[in-house]
Amino acid sequence: MTNGKSMKELQAEVDQYISQFKEGYFSPLAMLARLTEELGELAREVNHYYGEKPKKSTETEKAIEEELGDLLFVMICFANSLNIDLEEAHDYVMNKFNTRDKDRWTRIDPESVE
Repeated sequence: MTNGKSMKELQAEVDQYISQFKEGYFSPLAMLARLTEELGELAREVNHYYGEKPKKSTETEKAIEEELGDLLFVMICFANSLNIDLEEAHDYVMNKFNTRDKDRWTRIDPESVE
């Protein structure tokens, strides 16, 4: 973790980048297709590193970190195109997990952690 940008800063940075192009943001359907493409590329990399499918000698090395970055960029573009504040979306989801799913998983006993 390098510079500790907030999600609002990330969304603003992506918006500033996209705003310099006449095309602007893609349509929601195109954005979903891009998100799906990037997720597939991430899945391929995870499969190469942790799965049963090693890379071919002709395939270039791509880091999982790079693929996650691509996925994050497209997700931010998608949110920006729909005027969705990702910090608010995150807060909503965390509240849901902390209420609806609060007893779903086995908690770590704080006394057993050294």
